[in-house]
Amino acid sequence: MNAEAIKATLPRDLMASVVVFLVALPLCMGIAIASGMPPAKGVVTGIIGGLVVGWLSGAPLQVSGPAAGLTVLVFELVQQYGAAMLGPILLLAGALQLLAGRLKLGCWFRVTAPAVVYGMLAGIGILIVLSQLHVMMDAKPQASGLDNLSAFPAALWAALPFAGDGDGLVAASLGLLTIACMWVWDRLKPQRLRLLPGALLGVAAATLLGLWMGLDVRRVEVPDNLADAITWLQPADLLAFADPGLLVAALAVAFIASAETLLSAAAVDRMHQGPRADFDRELSAQGIGNMLCGMLGALPMTGVIVRSSANVQAGARTRVSAMLHAVWLLAAVVLLAALLERIPVASLAGVLVYTGLKLIDLKALRQLGRYGRMAMLIHVATALTIVATDLLTGVLVGFALTLMQLAWQASRLKINVVQDGRRVELRMQGAATFLKVPQMSRALAGVPQDAWLYVPMEHLRYIDHACMELLEEWQRSNQGNGARLIIEPRALVRRVEGGRRQAAYLGTLPEGN
Repeated sequence: MNAEAIKATLPRDLMASVVVFLVALPLCMGIAIASGMPPAKGVVTGIIGGLVVGWLSGAPLQVSGPAAGLTVLVFELVQQYGAAMLGPILLLAGALQLLAGRLKLGCWFRVTAPAVVYGMLAGIGILIVLSQLHVMMDAKPQASGLDNLSAFPAALWAALPFAGDGDGLVAASLGLLTIACMWVWDRLKPQRLRLLPGALLGVAAATLLGLWMGLDVRRVEVPDNLADAITWLQPADLLAFADPGLLVAALAVAFIASAETLLSAAAVDRMHQGPRADFDRELSAQGIGNMLCGMLGALPMTGVIVRSSANVQAGARTRVSAMLHAVWLLAAVVLLAALLERIPVASLAGVLVYTGLKLIDLKALRQLGRYGRMAMLIHVATALTIVATDLLTGVLVGFALTLMQLAWQASRLKINVVQDGRRVELRMQGAATFLKVPQMSRALAGVPQDAWLYVPMEHLRYIDHACMELLEEWQRSNQGNGARLIIEPRALVRRVEGGRRQAAYLGTLPEGN
């Protein structure tokens, strides 16, 4: 980029970077807390996502950082293996992403049924809400969604003044204030101030109220030195890969992070008229970023639609905006640590609750209904399985249901027998596979033994050897009665199993032209 181009785009990129920073700061810290990690870990991931991934990104206007979509999985991994093992998992997950990008597999990570994706996001949203409701009351979240749900009544009772000390209710009021500010701002914000994020206003209002009233609530802990938030990966930690569970965890992180990143990149492409995203390059950049996060003991990252959309709406023109927002994050932690430590944890939990509620997109569920009840069933089953078990199991259930639907659709076959004197048409629509041999046998049993049987192919997507042999057998059995089998060879070439050679052979059936 030449000097004139930089001069023309820098003012817009500078303004956009400030807006993205204001959106990213509370989210980075809130996502870290929701993941069971110190807030500074989320800021470190945001800095890497801006400076490194922003520079290498294949989607210049996309902003990367810690994402709500991985919060549940990271929390489960930290609870199961400990925070130290998150480094090796991210190192391997990032290496898998980098390898996939170099092998040009970016497009394949987007081959995911929308019902599964929306169901995954809804399940994540439910889990975030269930866990962060406990954090809003300054209580510790449980390890699973069902545990959080079952423990909520007791936690709510303990937060009440006549049942406990009442501190939980005080903290919850700050979280509710944050949610109310975000909700009101999203609906009533003036056009001139539309770029000011509601999350920042909500956190600022809760912080000021807490300080003014001197409320005794849990507050954010930020290290005096950012280097204290970095936990370098030790060579001995790599021995943990002897545990197959860590390998599965790395695969899960790589897949979910890649899917969320590329779906976000596709959405960002629809928001602007600039260069389109290079998905393979973006995947490679995310891999490098996650490998660095693993080496520094930070959180995993993805391309994040909330920050990316704010970047586009603020008028960003180049990748400089994403890189500058990381500079402001770094400056905030280094220069404003004392101010950040005034923020109530309950307020950041409120930000996450509001974000989780937006992930439970009922509008997306209704839109899936246009494609049939099965799509809605896959969405709901994926979400509920994630809540009842874990994220990976839920996604696998969604994929299994999608494959079952695909198999069922591929094997559907409608058969009609239309008779006009001696001429009989066997009209088939769909796919004629070996699973439909009994159905075809019943239809052929009703055809007169001396009929001229025409089998049109224009509405048939596919026919396998079992069904063709059944037709041949009908021809041989009734040939002595004057029966004839008539199939159009050209149409058969495009549909029969075995390609042109097999179709040419079948075209030589008696009277087959």
